[in-house]
Amino acid sequence: MLKITVNSLQANQAEGKTFEVTRDKDALKLNGEDFSWDILPQQANSFHVIHENQSYQVDVLKADYQTKDFTLQINGHRYTVNAEDKLDLLLKRLGMDNLSQNKVNDIKAPMPGLILSINVAEGDEVSKGDSLLILEAMKMENVLKSPADGVVKAIKVEQGQNVEKNQLMIVFE
Repeated sequence: MLKITVNSLQANQAEGKTFEVTRDKDALKLNGEDFSWDILPQQANSFHVIHENQSYQVDVLKADYQTKDFTLQINGHRYTVNAEDKLDLLLKRLGMDNLSQNKVNDIKAPMPGLILSINVAEGDEVSKGDSLLILEAMKMENVLKSPADGVVKAIKVEQGQNVEKNQLMIVFE
C-alpha cells in the first residue's frame, strides 16, 4: 500500500490531494477502486499514459528516491508528489518519522588550538555545511562547519581564545 500526496504547482489549483494505492494481484486500486491504465516509456524519465481514453504526457523532472519526493509535469502542468509506504506510515503514526534527521547539540574542539574567528552569532539559523568558526591548530587554519541544520543557542568561546581538545565551543537549540 502506498499513500500518495499530490500538490499542484499551478497558482489556481487545489493543494494536497491524497490517494491510497494498493495492488491486488496484477491490478491497481486507487482509493479502493480498480484503476486501469496503459503506460508506454518514451525516453528516460518520459512516459505516455492512457487512462479512460485520455492521453497524458508525463515527464519526471525531479526524483528523490530517499525521501520519495518527485516533481512531475503532466500535459504541461507541474505537480509535486510524495509517496509513503507502509513503513513510512507506521513510523509516522509512532512519532518516529524524523529519526533520520541529524540533531546537533553542540560543537566541541576537535584538537587544541586558537580561535581565529567566529562566523555565527547566538540566534543565527545555520544550514549543514555553513562555516561556524576558524580554529588554528598545528599552524593550520581549520574551518569548522555545521554538521546539520540548526539554531545557535550559545557561543562558549571568544575570538583569540585558546581551546583544549573536546572543549565546548558552540551549543545548538
